[in-house]
Amino acid sequence: MSKSALPRRSVIVGAAATVVGWNMVGRSWAVGTTDPEASPGAEAAAGSTADAASGANSGATSDSASGADALARVPHLDGTLVADSATLTRFGGDFGHLVTAAPRAVLRPGSVRDVATLVGFARRHRIPVAMNGQSGTGDAAELESHSSYGQAGVRGGVAIDSRGLDRIIRITPGRAVVEAGVTWAQLTDAALAKGWMPPNLTDYLHLSVGGTLSVGGIGGGVQRYGFQVDTVESVDVVTGTGELVTASASANRELFEAVLGGGGQAGLIVRATLRLVRARERALVLNLFYDDLGAYLADQKKVMLERRFDLQVGDVSRNAAGTGWRYKVEGVVHYDGTAAPDRAKLVRGLRCVAADTTFTDQTAREYAYRVDAFAGFLKGAGLWSQPKPWMSLFLPASATETFMREATALLTPEDLGAGLLLFYPFRTDVFTRPMTVMPDEPVGFHFDLLSFPFPGADHAAALRRNRRLYDRAVQLGGKRYLIGAIPDVTHADWRRHYGSRWGRVVAAKRRFDPAGILTPGQGIHS
Repeated sequence: MSKSALPRRSVIVGAAATVVGWNMVGRSWAVGTTDPEASPGAEAAAGSTADAASGANSGATSDSASGADALARVPHLDGTLVADSATLTRFGGDFGHLVTAAPRAVLRPGSVRDVATLVGFARRHRIPVAMNGQSGTGDAAELESHSSYGQAGVRGGVAIDSRGLDRIIRITPGRAVVEAGVTWAQLTDAALAKGWMPPNLTDYLHLSVGGTLSVGGIGGGVQRYGFQVDTVESVDVVTGTGELVTASASANRELFEAVLGGGGQAGLIVRATLRLVRARERALVLNLFYDDLGAYLADQKKVMLERRFDLQVGDVSRNAAGTGWRYKVEGVVHYDGTAAPDRAKLVRGLRCVAADTTFTDQTAREYAYRVDAFAGFLKGAGLWSQPKPWMSLFLPASATETFMREATALLTPEDLGAGLLLFYPFRTDVFTRPMTVMPDEPVGFHFDLLSFPFPGADHAAALRRNRRLYDRAVQLGGKRYLIGAIPDVTHADWRRHYGSRWGRVVAAKRRFDPAGILTPGQGIHS
């Protein structure tokens, strides 16, 4: 029988160690090596009862009465549970390359049922579990969690590879149903083929749906649509008790609100029903440049409140002379056919440097995939795999100028490396999910430090800088985004972050994850 003809459960890439049980005394996984060309029964044979009783491949210790008593058998799975060193090393790191937390096993689920089965087993034996997005363009060598500071890590537990849940179940007018491992790129292309589009895309599309919904999901459509979680109609969730529950605003609402932007604390999202909008054919992209921070802030708020653009972002970079910072508004207007927008009208009344204004006309899909070329450059330069101390903050508009002047006085070109600093406004009333806390003002600004440092950079110093900027932002009424690399976050920090919603965080954790096994890498101390 060829490898491709084998049932999914028996196919393991390479000479992988297959997990057959959990040693309750030694608190370690029992494994057996499976030949990937073996018959469908080989996996079971590797962890036979006789082996367990004798202690062979079981991890049983002399502290137990017998190997069989110490070994809890892993329930039947449609997919595979593996523990080879290469897989564990890969799942021990993430996109930030700043911390490692290797699991003891990795579940490659063959079904949503596998996630529920595994979590139920893990709860009984107090084994930590986390979903791992394994995002990227599809090249197996680059797939990894796109957390930046160990948020998807699960030291000594089970990492669930969401790539095993990669089905687009259906796309109908205005709606898509997808599994958690589907990337936004996959969904975008499938939706565009039917004339639809997700309303708020991440800048880099090769991220998993489940991963971004667990932290919020931000992109250029935030001013109109909020986070990606604000466009979710329902989710299927595996709670920390191993139950598979469908949740929405009208059914199981407490769970619905706890998992959207909740950092994986109350449940693991395995499927989502998402809102879509009509796709437009083309995108007119404007780049407006400012040398004066005050003028930039005023114009960003002006065009946002006027809804002048369909998408609106911005960034900060060094000026050409290298003597200071320059600010850019990037606005996008979508249109169909030849009905291009009036360019003069789009910049009327703005205080940008007119001579530097640029316009680019491209297809809507080209704009959606605009970051791919930049990512390709970073990969070619060897910077994609370097440590990246990213940090995302949300600032109240009233304090944004103060914070930005202090931050730009602190930041150096070396802090950005080949990266960038995103900086643009949003209306706080568009955020509807309780776990995505925002500054207590009508308008806020997103400060998103996406550094790609050059080799030899002082990453410890960068983390200290992040902590300093975070503390100052909090002092001014700011909040954080859950992906950031912020060191030494304490229980008091989390209570301050959630504010009046802290009680809901604690209650949801106790109800839906009473054993406290889900997503420990977030470090949310409840």
